[in-house]
Amino acid sequence: MLKIGEFSKLSRVSIRMLRHYDETGLLKPAAIDPFTGYRYYSEDQLPIAGRIVALRDMGFSVGTIGEILRDGDGREVLTRCLCAKTAELRTMAAQIERRMRLLEAAGEWLRKDDNAMYYNVSKKSLPERQVASVRMTIPSYDHEGMLWSVLVSETAGLNLVPDDPCYCSVIFYDAEYKEADVDVEAQKTVRGSYPDTEHVRFRTMPPVTFASVTYKGPYSLIGDANAAVAQWVRDNGYAYDGPAFNIYHVSPHETDDPNEFVTEICYPIREA
Repeated sequence: MLKIGEFSKLSRVSIRMLRHYDETGLLKPAAIDPFTGYRYYSEDQLPIAGRIVALRDMGFSVGTIGEILRDGDGREVLTRCLCAKTAELRTMAAQIERRMRLLEAAGEWLRKDDNAMYYNVSKKSLPERQVASVRMTIPSYDHEGMLWSVLVSETAGLNLVPDDPCYCSVIFYDAEYKEADVDVEAQKTVRGSYPDTEHVRFRTMPPVTFASVTYKGPYSLIGDANAAVAQWVRDNGYAYDGPAFNIYHVSPHETDDPNEFVTEICYPIREA
């Protein structure tokens, strides 16, 4: 039998964690002295401790490790957990990679001398137009790609004819900025008549007059352009008249470099 300190050294698990594993039932001592309360472990428990350390280093929780250990020599639980953890880490890696690109783009953009540029806000109009549209409540603004994926997949067999010019835009229906569950509609202007699909609706959009500014750069730094529009609307005596929308001239569909994104920010207006 091994004292807890000896077992700690051999297993490379701290005494604190051994006590925690005892409390949670993950790895209980082989014996406890009834008079002193000292914990003793068996040499046969070292492989179990080694397995716990390996699973912990993979990122599994104590609860999941316990589930795997209870499976004994079976492989079903272990295989399922490994697959789930692999998928989770791949998702996290993709998110980290995306954030790294955004950080690099933001750093490059902020280092430029012309970032305090004057934004040329102007009044524009769009005529009546036919669109293929998908409107959904999505988890956050970063999940906008979900709408485009649905639009593309459900219209793949319809041979859509793009309008000329073809506008790909997104309308933001919420009256405020929301951290989650945002009401968004993606639209693509098309020619011709097509049947609706499960999520895609074909409809005619009315003419719209709006304040417009074109911004080049990452979406995370679009705030200055929005501020320029707000000042222009105020200074020219207009009032907001409907949900804002973006027209994407260069989007992640065309480039992976956020510095190359070109977005036209549009706020419908009317005379105050």
